Amino acid sequence: MNNSMKHMIEEERPYEKCDRFGAGSLTDIELLAVILRTGTKGESALDLARKLLYPEHGMPNKGETHLQSWTKEELMKVHGIGKVKAIQILCLCELSKRLSRLSARSELDFSKPDTIAEYYMEDMRHRNQEHIKLLMLNGRSRLISESEIAKGTINMSVISPREIFLEALQKGAVYIIVLHNHPSGDPTPSREDLLITRRIREAGLILGIELLDHIIIGDNCYVSFAQEDLMRSA
Repeated sequence: MNNSMKHMIEEERPYEKCDRFGAGSLTDIELLAVILRTGTKGESALDLARKLLYPEHGMPNKGETHLQSWTKEELMKVHGIGKVKAIQILCLCELSKRLSRLSARSELDFSKPDTIAEYYMEDMRHRNQEHIKLLMLNGRSRLISESEIAKGTINMSVISPREIFLEALQKGAVYIIVLHNHPSGDPTPSREDLLITRRIREAGLILGIELLDHIIIGDNCYVSFAQEDLMRSA
């Protein structure tokens, strides 16, 4: 069956379908196909979109990796994706993350781990390396500032509480929250996660800056030390 866009009946073409029934009627593959606009020889925009969104079916080297985690160089290795399309896809993914955070911002409550996890989820769950964020709050638990204190292949046990509290003191923080991701997608705390949480909490008690929570982001899931009553045992 010839799947090229020009041979599809008008009602089945994603662009015309969107025009007639609205963007909500399109599948994820159709939405991406509209952005891509064209495919390549022997492969329609729909085929290309399917390969990008579900790489395990057409690109074994990518496995089940999410599109949001791809680099420009990786995208350009895909047959049919040049520099322009790669940049379009990167911008689309970044816009998606920002819109997700924007919609969650109005509900953000730093006393509720679920709202914090939702706010940072799209920003952190697709990252291939660990990133550790420090959230600094005032006496009313409002966000003063956030900072990325480490990234890469991180041994959590060697993170220095000194660096964390130097920044917290400079910003005049009363409370702090530590947030980091597990690239594996499993947010279960490791022994090192428990160790660094204990060290930060104890240092905070001495300095008068309370560690409210340590939240680990997984793939659409999270673990909150405060929620799981791990703060005292950490």
